[in-house]
Amino acid sequence: MSITETPAHELIERIWAHDIEPALHDYIRIPNVSEAFDAKWDEHGHMRLAVELVRHWCAARPIAGLRVDVHELEGRTPVIVMEIPAFNGGSDDDTVLLYGHLDKQPEMVGWREGLGPWTPVVENGRLYGRGGADDGYAAFASLAAIEVAQATGMSHTRLVVLIEASEESGSPDLPAHLLALRDRIGTPSLVLCLDSGCLDDQRLWATTSLRGMVSCTLTVNILTEGIHSGEASGIVASSFRIIRQLLDRVEDVTTGAILIPEMHVPIPEDRIAEAAATALDFPEPMSSHYPFIEGARPMVDDPTEQLLAHTWHPTLSVTGVAGIPDIALAGNVLRPTTSLQLSFRIPPMCDPEVAAEALCAALTADPPYGAEVLVERLHGGPGWNAPPFSPWLDAALAIASTEYFGNPTRAFGEGGTIPFMGMLGKMFPDAQFVVTGVLGPGSNAHGPNEFLDLVAARKVTGCLSRIMAEHANRSI
Repeated sequence: MSITETPAHELIERIWAHDIEPALHDYIRIPNVSEAFDAKWDEHGHMRLAVELVRHWCAARPIAGLRVDVHELEGRTPVIVMEIPAFNGGSDDDTVLLYGHLDKQPEMVGWREGLGPWTPVVENGRLYGRGGADDGYAAFASLAAIEVAQATGMSHTRLVVLIEASEESGSPDLPAHLLALRDRIGTPSLVLCLDSGCLDDQRLWATTSLRGMVSCTLTVNILTEGIHSGEASGIVASSFRIIRQLLDRVEDVTTGAILIPEMHVPIPEDRIAEAAATALDFPEPMSSHYPFIEGARPMVDDPTEQLLAHTWHPTLSVTGVAGIPDIALAGNVLRPTTSLQLSFRIPPMCDPEVAAEALCAALTADPPYGAEVLVERLHGGPGWNAPPFSPWLDAALAIASTEYFGNPTRAFGEGGTIPFMGMLGKMFPDAQFVVTGVLGPGSNAHGPNEFLDLVAARKVTGCLSRIMAEHANRSI
């Protein structure tokens, strides 16, 4: 389907090409990794540099009534909060909340030659670099969408934009900010979030569910110092074998199934039907998006089951290790300690606090050989299951997606975690949610060679303008 160019399309192109892309290049150069990966973030100053870059860019936009502040709380990462009064007949008594974050994941190894986490590079319409797609573009795209709406005579209600700086750490600082900003936020009837993904770049994708997470550092200590392996093995148990035993308590090593009942929930029938419908229209399974080595295969083959596993089944990933030397430096030593960083993804509607308590109990009960077992940095974040779309929102999504992508929207459950959505779902149970984004196949958020699809980002910006206008028009 052909897409008719309009003044809105032309303005979006101009803002992205001349204003947003240069700012994103500057943003990518800043190594503002999230606080979980940089305990001295405030001392190092990278996060504040990124906050100031985004604040300054946003404050300079020609948006009627725009107010931009940096909200500070002692000992916590800052939040950028922006307020825009209603425009062209929209209601100031009705609020749309737009959300994004600007903190980043660590560098990660494996970037191909010519690319790097802090080096912005554009190739074939893709902007490579850490944080561009997850989620640095969100603040710029949100303000551009508002600017386009006003410049082309669209209506919008009162708007609040929140850009946080701790999302990649599980948003530990956000609840305190939300409490302090409660009066300024008001009671949103619509929440727009640009921190999610898509199954292709041919339509606007709406995320209908997100997994939660539980993470911790698991450490096993068995000796006070390393001992010659020939002398001690057979008498002293390997700390690595002990930690393997502990992992067997929580995960089936053959299937990957999680053995903690508190990490499972029944899958709602409407989500099963949604996955089946999406798989029917997109028979190429999700596994085709991943860079498997030759001969490797996914854990499950059925396209519908892959979509369900993507968001409704708990999983364990070991994301870090300590106490094990590099192979080149590995002597014949029975090591005294082994530590693993564990990341559990839990399904929507699973209580992260209950899951975390059950995990801790399973790992620490009756330690093998009397070893010291420590569960540290235990943290949980909620998942989220979207309420059904109202008829006006269903129509708005279809209008926006068709206008900018040439195809109607589709919905699916995402495997990542956005703790803010779970928090807002509890705070505003009557709100409608549009969670979307540009993290499509191969964009590789958190990994090497992360990229932002610049064409898709422009289209999502336009969709955002149209959805805000349709939201305002429903009551004008």
